[in-house]
Amino acid sequence: MKVLVTGVNGQLGYDVMVELQKKGHEAVGVDAQDMDITDYTLVLKVMKEVNPQAVIHCAAYTAVDKAEESIDICRKVNAEGTENIAKVCKELDCKMMYISTDYVFDGQGDRPWEPDDKVTKPLNAYGLTKYEGEKMLQKYVEKFFIVRISWVFGINGNNFIKTMLRLGKEKGKVSVVSDQIGSPTYTADLAVLLCNMIESDKYGIYHATNEGLCSWYDFACEVFKVAGIDVEVTPVDSDAFPSKAKRPKNSRMSKDKLTENGFEKMPTWQDATRRYIKEIQS
Repeated sequence: MKVLVTGVNGQLGYDVMVELQKKGHEAVGVDAQDMDITDYTLVLKVMKEVNPQAVIHCAAYTAVDKAEESIDICRKVNAEGTENIAKVCKELDCKMMYISTDYVFDGQGDRPWEPDDKVTKPLNAYGLTKYEGEKMLQKYVEKFFIVRISWVFGINGNNFIKTMLRLGKEKGKVSVVSDQIGSPTYTADLAVLLCNMIESDKYGIYHATNEGLCSWYDFACEVFKVAGIDVEVTPVDSDAFPSKAKRPKNSRMSKDKLTENGFEKMPTWQDATRRYIKEIQS
């Protein structure tokens, strides 16, 4: 299958390309310099030249705090850019997968969000524009996948684990938020699932993260334990780190729909953390 992947310079896009090639698919990767997704004419030109059977759309504006002051730019990429790709997918009659986020929900309560839960009020501009992207996809494409993920880490790019390892070595102690609960997502594991999904016709909205729940504090403690670094970790409330964009306290997401549709759930977040740290330290 010929698959176009957007955002290949990001953590997820990079791993999706690797996995598609492993599985013998013809993977064509583009980033902003190859295809500015906010330019419909260019999107149409590039996509018609590639003529894919499926698109995995990983590109996004992800500067969460900056988005509060630059919502127009954020919307142009996350909503209008997605609309441009979706329009061409409709014209080419190809599948489209859109990578979304736990931030589409309001972050309240403590039960896991279901894929088909109604989205009422995203907490921040980033979450709002990603949800607008979801609606654009559903407006134009029949053969669609929406995959919501959270707390992402991968080889290509910066992430929480790399930040913790750096701060731990530099300072020997860190304070980490303990009142936000969710699940980390290792892009290498996610890429395997996404490639299995794109080969199928089990369309719809899914949640996909590594198994198990933790706070950012729990995550940090595990990182230092696995890395064998002695760091003093202090749990704090979200209020200790004021930010322009509000973060959800409840990022629990139900993944039962995956197994209901014949997909394997991803390994535990602890297992993923061990494998990832081994990879970056080797």
